[in-house]
Amino acid sequence: MTPGSAGGTAASVEQVVRTVAADHREHRGPLLPILHAVQAELGCVPQEAVAVLADELNLSRADVHGVVTFYHDFRREPAGRTTVRICRAEACQALGAEDLMDYAREAGLQPGGTTADGSVTVEQVFCLGNCALGPSAEMNGRLYGRVDTARLGAILKGTVS
Repeated sequence: MTPGSAGGTAASVEQVVRTVAADHREHRGPLLPILHAVQAELGCVPQEAVAVLADELNLSRADVHGVVTFYHDFRREPAGRTTVRICRAEACQALGAEDLMDYAREAGLQPGGTTADGSVTVEQVFCLGNCALGPSAEMNGRLYGRVDTARLGAILKGTVS
């Protein structure tokens, strides 16, 4: 499977999860590293992975589900081809982050949502560690500082349908 190909069969999801779990079995507290590895492999942590992980780690399904839904880094559905993260921490808020969120919403990008064509996912985060250059945004792992709506539009250019 390739990243983002979570549309595969349940058997392939089970195979990926069991392989990843076997690779991490000797680690102390392996659930989080396993979830990160599953998401890296599948592009998300699909619902069918929860039962397999519960079985592999001798946990309840509720325990695994609770971890997946508690941490915002884990997705239940694959992200878009482009991921834009907008910082909403205090320093960025004071410098105009809400304008960036409004701009994204006006472009049809809801926080946590993916465009219908799967091209862009927008996420809100609460610190990108770039406070001195806020407001900050990150696109596909590349960090941008002093982002205003014009710069956010330039960052998104060609990715929003």
